[in-house]
Amino acid sequence: MKKWMALAAAVGVSLSLCTTVWGVETSAASAILVEAESGRVLYEHNADDRRLIASTTKLMTALVALESGHGLDEEVVIRQADTRTEGSSLYLRAGEAVSLETLLYGLLLHSGNDAALAVARYCGGSVEDFVAEMNAKAAELGMADSSFANPNGLNEEGHYSTARDMARLARACLDNEALSEMVSTKSAAMEGRVFQNHNKLLWQYEGCVGMKTGYTELAGRTLVSAARREGMTLVAVTLNDPNDWADHKALFDYGFANYHMETAVQAGEALCTLPVTGGLAPFAPLLAGETVRWPVAEGETVAVSLAPDAAALNAPVEPGAQVGEAVCLVNGEEVASVPMVCTGAERVAVENAPLIQRLLAWMLRR
Repeated sequence: MKKWMALAAAVGVSLSLCTTVWGVETSAASAILVEAESGRVLYEHNADDRRLIASTTKLMTALVALESGHGLDEEVVIRQADTRTEGSSLYLRAGEAVSLETLLYGLLLHSGNDAALAVARYCGGSVEDFVAEMNAKAAELGMADSSFANPNGLNEEGHYSTARDMARLARACLDNEALSEMVSTKSAAMEGRVFQNHNKLLWQYEGCVGMKTGYTELAGRTLVSAARREGMTLVAVTLNDPNDWADHKALFDYGFANYHMETAVQAGEALCTLPVTGGLAPFAPLLAGETVRWPVAEGETVAVSLAPDAAALNAPVEPGAQVGEAVCLVNGEEVASVPMVCTGAERVAVENAPLIQRLLAWMLRR
C-alpha cells in the first residue's frame, strides 16, 4: 500500500509540474489571450473585471476618428482648450495647423493627451459628442462592460473597461487597415515632429504588430498588443500589470506553441448537391458563403455538419441565395456557422421537362 501511495504522490507531483510547464501565468490583475480572427479565448484571468485602462483608451479614440469620415490630410487648427491637459503631450500650440494623420500618429505612438482632445473635438464637433460616439462604438462591438468618459484615458469616474472588452476593441482595430498600420509603426517623422512608439514588443518580440501602451498611477501599467505568426494573429491584454512586457511574451509563446489555425470551410467551396424542383437542371451545387478558420490545439478535431434547406430549391433560385447553413464543430461543439448558397437555378415549365426531372419534382412535392 505504501508503494502505491508513493507512486500516486509521484504522479501527482508530475502532473503538477506539467501544468506549470504547459500553462501560463501573469502578474496582471486582469489578462486575456484571444485569437483575433475567430475570437476564441485561449487564456483568461479576471477578464470581466472592470478596471481603469489608461491610454489604451486611445485605440477607441483612433478607431472612431478614422470612421468619422474625415480625411487624414485634413488640417486641424489647435485650440487653447486642446492644450489644457496633463500627462503625455505633443506640446501642441494654440493656433497651429496639424494634419489629422499627424495627430493620430502622435496619439498612438507618443500617446499625446493633447492630440486626443484635438482629434475628439475636430472629428466629433465637441469632446463630449465624440465621447458619446466612443460609447456608441463600444456598444456596437459588444463591449458591454465598458464606459468611456474621455478620449485620452486619464482617470475619471465612469471611465473603465475589461480585458475581454479591450480584446474585442483590438480585433476591430486590426480590421481597420489604416489603424493597423499606425499601431505597427516603430517611428515616424511628420510635420517637424518625430514620434517613437512606446510599445517595446515591436523590437523585442518576433511577429509583434503593435497596439497600445498605457499607464496612470491608479490604473497601473496597461497593455494591448498583437502578434502574428504562420497565419495566426493573437491579441493579448493585461490590465494593472507591473510585468507586462514579459507577460505578453509569455502569453504569445503559449498561444503559438499550443494552437494552430485550421480551415473548417472555404468560401466558394462546394459542400453538397441538392435536387431542384422545376429547374432547367435537376440538381444544383451548394457552396460555402464564407470562410471559417479556427485555432485548434493538439487533440482537437474540426468537422463540418451540413444543414441544407431542400424546400428552398424551387426554381427559379437567384445566384447567392441562402439554402441552409454549414455548422463548424470543434470536438463536436459548434463554434461557428456559415450560409450555404446556391449558384442559381433557372425555372423550366414542368410539362417541357425531361421525364426523370418531372418524376423528381413530383416526388419532392409529396
